[in-house]
Amino acid sequence: MHHLSRSVSKRTLSSVLACYRNGFSSFSMASRQPDRSSILPQIVDKSPRYAIPSDFLKWRSLGSVRTSKFASGFTPLKQKPLDSIIDLERAKHKSAEELAEIWDDYHLGRGHIAASMKASLYKLLEQRASSCRYFVIPLWKGSGYTTMFVQVQAPHMLITGLEDYKARGTQATPYFTVTYYTEFTESKDLVLIRGDIVFTSKLTDSEATWLLETAQSFYLNDVRYKLVERFNKETREFEFKDVLQTLEMPIL
Repeated sequence: MHHLSRSVSKRTLSSVLACYRNGFSSFSMASRQPDRSSILPQIVDKSPRYAIPSDFLKWRSLGSVRTSKFASGFTPLKQKPLDSIIDLERAKHKSAEELAEIWDDYHLGRGHIAASMKASLYKLLEQRASSCRYFVIPLWKGSGYTTMFVQVQAPHMLITGLEDYKARGTQATPYFTVTYYTEFTESKDLVLIRGDIVFTSKLTDSEATWLLETAQSFYLNDVRYKLVERFNKETREFEFKDVLQTLEMPIL
């Protein structure tokens, strides 16, 4: 955890930046209600926790802040197919509201974060992330905050500690991965979201939920998105204190 002053936080961000050169989401945590997962196969995801493979993030050599890139893209982790989680045929007969509620209930207590959003919001997220993939978010812990690094390449979002990215490069492991399922965008105006906490020692469910909601808000809110654009396109003008002020966090 870092108790960062303005100057220290700026140095931290500048070192990482040198490596790569109006609406909020309808986010909902799984409510603690009886399970209504009749359309969901009774499966438990026992896939192993994973490290980022060497080709997941393709790093470029150090360069100027304005011309280099933190990462040129990634080969997505193999996502769990939606039809292995839900019965797609039976899901077709559910309303968007019913399906979102079933989705939330199914993931409750399984080590995942469940959410959903309108298809129009996802399209906006996808569009904005195509040119502005990266951002930094302070996660408040106790009496200070840890800076988290966000990478969005639809239909995926990766979140990990900024210090881990700086220290481990391509061997860095995500703390939290997110997959957006778009199978129901046309028929139900709905995108299902599944978040997996890779390191439960690093993030709690509530912290992961807050990070997902906050990361989405920076891409979907017009005012907040200006900071994302500045971080990616005008990095010399980016000030981390502006993120802290937006989130009403103290500048330590």
